[in-house]
Amino acid sequence: MKKYLLSFALAFMSLTAFAQADYEKIMSEKIAKIETCKTAEDFQTLANDFERIGSKESGKWLPSYYTAFSYIQKGRVMMREGKTQDLDEVANQAEKHLATAQNLAGADNAEIHLLRKMAYSLRMMVNPQQRYMTDGMKAIEELKIAEKLDPNNPRIALIKAEDLYFTPEQYGGSKTKGIEMFKKTLDQYNTYKPKTAMDPNWGKGEAEYFISQPAK
Repeated sequence: MKKYLLSFALAFMSLTAFAQADYEKIMSEKIAKIETCKTAEDFQTLANDFERIGSKESGKWLPSYYTAFSYIQKGRVMMREGKTQDLDEVANQAEKHLATAQNLAGADNAEIHLLRKMAYSLRMMVNPQQRYMTDGMKAIEELKIAEKLDPNNPRIALIKAEDLYFTPEQYGGSKTKGIEMFKKTLDQYNTYKPKTAMDPNWGKGEAEYFISQPAK
């Protein structure tokens, strides 16, 4: 009996190892696609892919995180295209998956709080004047929480640099100030190490893009 139990345990361990390897392979492939997505449709497809992975790997937080991130990136593309009227629904989808990710990862995950900040910012852009004191203030609070949890995280610095870059000079921002902060952000990317190969590591290319732009 002990022999059979040992054989069963070894077989179970082998299946678990193969399942983990398969999960890591497909997640790595989908994460790599983040850098190649250009359109809102591209990010929607990626969100669907991560959601399917999450439905099979219900105990892992990263599939839900990347589903939310894909929705947020979709929203940012839509915002650049002037399609702000549909951003509430995109933010709803992102927040739904962030809630799942946070339930699995815990409340002290800086990466999740940063995405919450980005989701609130999308909501604010539907009507900035009306929503600054609601969604805008929530975005600021989420950013503060993220920075407190992980002050050296380059993605936090990246989003702060973006905010500075797009804030008019009369309100304390400017492209020049933003570019200087992007340069500091790039220094952080060069030294920051994610916990695993699948943990969030996006944004360096974005910092490099802004640095390459003229300040005026």
